[in-house]
Amino acid sequence: MQAGSVTMYPRTEMLDLIVIDGHARGIVTRNLVTGEIDTHLGDAVILGTGGYGNVFYLSTNAKGSNVTACWRAHKRGALFANPCFTQIHPTCIPVSGDYQSKLTLMSESLRNDGRIWVPLKKGDKRPPNQIPENERDYYLERRYPSFGNLVPRDVASRNAKYVCDEGRGVGETGLGVYLDFSDAIRRLGRKAIEDRYGNLFDMYQRITDEDPYQVPMRIYPAIHYTMGGLWVDYYLMSTIPGLFVIGEANFSDHGANRLGASALMQGLSDGYFIVPYTVGDYLATNKLEAISPSHPEIRNAVACVQQTIQKLLSINGKRTVDSFHRELGKIVWDYCGMSRTAEGLKTAIHEIRDLREEYWRNVKVPGSGDDLNQSLEKAGRVADFFELAELMCVDALERNESCGGHFREEYQTPDGEAQRDDENYSYVACWAYRGYGNREDLVKEPLEFEYVHPSQRSYK
Repeated sequence: MQAGSVTMYPRTEMLDLIVIDGHARGIVTRNLVTGEIDTHLGDAVILGTGGYGNVFYLSTNAKGSNVTACWRAHKRGALFANPCFTQIHPTCIPVSGDYQSKLTLMSESLRNDGRIWVPLKKGDKRPPNQIPENERDYYLERRYPSFGNLVPRDVASRNAKYVCDEGRGVGETGLGVYLDFSDAIRRLGRKAIEDRYGNLFDMYQRITDEDPYQVPMRIYPAIHYTMGGLWVDYYLMSTIPGLFVIGEANFSDHGANRLGASALMQGLSDGYFIVPYTVGDYLATNKLEAISPSHPEIRNAVACVQQTIQKLLSINGKRTVDSFHRELGKIVWDYCGMSRTAEGLKTAIHEIRDLREEYWRNVKVPGSGDDLNQSLEKAGRVADFFELAELMCVDALERNESCGGHFREEYQTPDGEAQRDDENYSYVACWAYRGYGNREDLVKEPLEFEYVHPSQRSYK
């Protein structure tokens, strides 16, 4: 950018992909300030638009994070892979009310010294400092003596859900567990804990008005990361030639173990070390003709964007976009969150379809498309979330096993751990769009293990 070879378009949103003769040749955008619809043409397109965790409404992601760029590319022919694999972060500040629009992530480093517990008795609402040691259940240390509070995120999250479902959760909502530093403070001294976690303790106190040096933190799992995304090959190119997808927007490195890794690592490796070379190779080996801005496919893409905008503005219903999004998020969280069942997923698919039909009849988007209109921005994103949410549930229902971030309650070991079925499900589930309201086609990419073979996870 400093060299003047790159132009940045801030406050601009991609609303469609332009595909000409089977190749990605540009995008359609909307200026979020003026409402102007524009096209940007080129010989290749790179998407680095992040994950889709906000399908759950409440997540640790930035509020503007959405799936629209990837989903519109999916509808143009890019396969979407492993959508049901989502990472739940166990160390978040619990929900405090319906007024919230996002959740706050606390660092996983806190589990190095903090001990997680709940009361032994159901419904015990005493302040934590009044509950004696012999009436506390350090459930992770009890169930996983080798790893204790350092078990992986999916295991820590599911176990927090279980104890809360038993009626032993803490806080006003009962959806929380304690993360207690009293032992570490006694053992190491307050100064040592301040040096390690002082900024996190300060942040927690500002948000909750509780001093974690004096009382345990309250935490509960929240959506943090998505391992699914647009399918890409070794060169980070999707099933549409010329469409490259990097970072959390694709399904690759961060989804390899299906537990999630680091979005920062993914973005750096893709952006620094892979795509600069693979895009160059693509451009050097493909002779692409110049395209006219008046090409029929460009006009068609622009018309589709304008049609969707006008449709959303014309409904003039009685419910806000946020009310639909919040209800959708609860459905996905309840039935396709930390653990899933076939019955619950079927219920979710039915409820999502019904809610989506109501959305297109009864959503109210005030204002116009010719200026700043955040309700309109959200309306298009939530429309895409509806379709994605159904695919997530279909994908989870199709996979009759438990593996990685996908836990089906019907498929677990006698001691409650994930039970894989490598014989039947050792594949990447790639989904092909088949039109609004139609079931997508499943394309299976076999997973082949030559040097390191899958084994049963155990943290006992």
